[in-house]
Amino acid sequence: MEPLLHGMLLAFGLILPLGVQNVFIFTQGVTQPNIVKALPATITAAICDTFLIVLAILGLSLIVLQFEWLRIVLLVGGILFLLYMGKVIWSSPAANVEGEEALPMKKQILFALSVSFLNPHALLDIIGVIGTSSMKYSGQELLLFTGASIMVSWTWFFGLAILGAALTKTRISSQIFILFNKCSAIFIWGTAIYLLIGIVKG
Repeated sequence: MEPLLHGMLLAFGLILPLGVQNVFIFTQGVTQPNIVKALPATITAAICDTFLIVLAILGLSLIVLQFEWLRIVLLVGGILFLLYMGKVIWSSPAANVEGEEALPMKKQILFALSVSFLNPHALLDIIGVIGTSSMKYSGQELLLFTGASIMVSWTWFFGLAILGAALTKTRISSQIFILFNKCSAIFIWGTAIYLLIGIVKG
């Protein structure tokens, strides 16, 4: 259960803050005529995250497991990054989701690709955090960790689109977005402590 819960909590903590990618998916749910029209952006973002998660876990595992010192360096770097990211997210302002217009399918897909692959924060989250966190697992545990991370990603994106569709044209209090960010920061700090304990125990 540990790798399953670890993967779920880590992925949830990283994906929770309403950055560019999440705000885009949410606004498609809000601005599209119905939830089906928002699926191109939602599915594209989820596939992109799945690709990055698998690439990060497989690529880093193949390289880092051969060098213990490199594993420690990356874990320490990941902990420092988590602490910094938690601080930034904790103090970040509410996201602005107003003023968006409905996009056709082609533009939805292209924009979802750009906010997934060209967003440095998303790349650092997945490769620098999920990738390094996966290094403590192998075999079936690694599969559970990977599957949990991917499951959270798909569930979250579809949840955002569905929430946006359910609250179509309704003003959302900025306090809700701020609360999301606070919860995410707590999850991320908790993950940093969890990784640090793992290093100390060896």
